Amino acid sequence: MSGLEKVEELLRNKEKDILESWIKAQLENISTMRRDLISNTDLRAESINFLREFTIAIKLGVTDDVTGPEYDKIREFLINISRSRALLGFTPSETATFVFSLKESILPYIQEEYKGDVDELLRVINGVSNLLDKLGLLSFEEYSKGREEVIKEQIESLIELSLPVMKLWDDILAVPIIGVLDSKRAKIITENLLNMIVEFGAKYAIIDITGVPMIDSQVANHLFKTIQAVRLLGADAVITGIRPDVAQTLVELGIDLGEVVTSAVLAGGLEHVFKKLGYTIEIKR
Repeated sequence: MSGLEKVEELLRNKEKDILESWIKAQLENISTMRRDLISNTDLRAESINFLREFTIAIKLGVTDDVTGPEYDKIREFLINISRSRALLGFTPSETATFVFSLKESILPYIQEEYKGDVDELLRVINGVSNLLDKLGLLSFEEYSKGREEVIKEQIESLIELSLPVMKLWDDILAVPIIGVLDSKRAKIITENLLNMIVEFGAKYAIIDITGVPMIDSQVANHLFKTIQAVRLLGADAVITGIRPDVAQTLVELGIDLGEVVTSAVLAGGLEHVFKKLGYTIEIKR
């Protein structure tokens, strides 16, 4: 037993007083109250919901095992609020303190209720403290998961932004690749490029690898598959940015790009495509 048998009744009877004390303490805590990230109205709503879910959880069961079914709703509440605060920009300690700070507002009422029974008082205080500590740690863990998801989404967004497919001219698309070309990035390139070819009816796709630091058999294989996919849509691919070291590496690896047109610079690839399309480039003096 955790010593929480009578606490549920106390929380219900003193809910308003505890709530006001808790909200006041949060608002006055300069180190954790982020007025730039959460309004007083939202803080009050979250505090009310948490205190009520906490009271219900105690009523359903008097164990301090927060993984039990009686804590399903309060766990769900903490998961949502912790991940929400991760998105808003709260720190881990600020998020966990939301739960931990409730202790200070509940304990004075527990002390008053059990002042005539020291043993029971200690048992109840210990039970409430243990429970809130576990819920606080749960909020910290969920915050961490939320931040990991945010970081993952940001990385994926950056990957997509770093692989733009641009329309250079009528019938001509270009994909400048910067950084390591792994399987994930190669898949994004291929999908974006194929979609753009269909959308614009492009006939040529210039894939510039000037910004790819290293070419090995895996990278060459990714490029070859992209070229094949482009051809299946009736377009042709041109590879530019073939540096001397890249050319040497491809030869040493025995990689044959077949009939793919290559160029040392983007301008060379663009000039080739212009000629294929019948455009004439003139220099006006």
